Amino acid sequence: MRQTLAQKIIARAAGLDAVTPGEIVTCKVDLAMFHDSSGPRRLQPMLERLGAKVWDPERIVLITDHFLPAEDEESRAIQRVTRDWARTVGVKNFYDGIGICHVVLPEKGHLWPGMFAVGGDSHSPTGGAFGAYMFGIGATEMLGVVVTGEIWLRVPETILLHWRGRLPDGVTAKDMMLFLAGRFGLDGAQYQAVEFGGEAIAALPMQERMTLANMCAEIGAQTGLIAPDEVTRAYLRAAGVLEIETDRWRTDREAPLRARHDFDAASLVPQVAAPHSPANARPVSDFSGTRVDVAYIGACTGAKLEDLRMAARVLKGRKAAIELIVAPASLKDQEAARAEGTLGVLEAAGAKLFATACGACAGYGYRFGPNINIISSIARNFKGRMGDPASNVYLGSPYTVAAAAVRGAIGDPRELLA
Repeated sequence: MRQTLAQKIIARAAGLDAVTPGEIVTCKVDLAMFHDSSGPRRLQPMLERLGAKVWDPERIVLITDHFLPAEDEESRAIQRVTRDWARTVGVKNFYDGIGICHVVLPEKGHLWPGMFAVGGDSHSPTGGAFGAYMFGIGATEMLGVVVTGEIWLRVPETILLHWRGRLPDGVTAKDMMLFLAGRFGLDGAQYQAVEFGGEAIAALPMQERMTLANMCAEIGAQTGLIAPDEVTRAYLRAAGVLEIETDRWRTDREAPLRARHDFDAASLVPQVAAPHSPANARPVSDFSGTRVDVAYIGACTGAKLEDLRMAARVLKGRKAAIELIVAPASLKDQEAARAEGTLGVLEAAGAKLFATACGACAGYGYRFGPNINIISSIARNFKGRMGDPASNVYLGSPYTVAAAAVRGAIGDPRELLA
């Protein structure tokens, strides 16, 4: 029976030889990840009411990234609950304030091809970049996982997004996903599995692939998958994952698909999404000259090391004409950017360095006021997400955000690339 990558991973987790789209199965969870917002503050009261215990603390990864910096009593209380719970339960894989969960998780070697994982965050499909089946669930579902180590699942169909050719210089994975959000809308994938393939995908570095998988949430997919290859292996080996099986974890030829869509990467241009939805994406030229007050480079889809390098290419030798904020996605990436000089370029351009946390992307800590235009490298721009509902957030790649910082207005970043 020919199977898609999604079907193969689910079948393994369900202890079956094969599964069929539409079939409901119960899967054993290899890993459950949650953070300070979705985790102990919600789970602990429910566990206490049930008198239940955690099934396997070693399969839990807990990361603080939302309520940081803890600048008010509510945030400090949430951090105390999180740390106390980790200590009481015996969660060894607890990472406190070192970056955003979707970036820290693979950095610490917790993902591998063929695994079945859940996350307490809507952008948990990031794990699919490594050939893992990972998706986001709510607190009640996570309670069930934490107690039983299992979750039921309706086997999805697979939508293949095939990208031929290569992306032009100055065009990124973020542009690909904004284009797809504009093309298909926020519910276009109908909670099925999306798989990326083609020459353009194979040419992407690991962190760009993470952006693709992450933003599958913005087109309504349960997860976003990329078959593992040597790029995957190299990243995971560097993260300490030594046993990596790749050949098994790919879609069989002629496996049944819900749909296949083909795109030419070479013809893609930088994209910008207008307020208040990623689905409002159009070519950057449609927004040329739109004034912005703040440029924000942050979040799991916009401030990884690769993203910071993109911004630095634009900003090198230039000064920001408006407020420029940079919140690196992890301490590891921040330190690497500093060591290689990338962070120095950003700071010389006038960037303010913010904490390695979700920050303004999730509306925590720093919040933007009313009646200002922001251009940001985050994943979504729903009304009020980054602050006052009267603010307007435009989305773009780190190249596009950095170019807007220089000009004080949106424009094609390729014109500023050396």
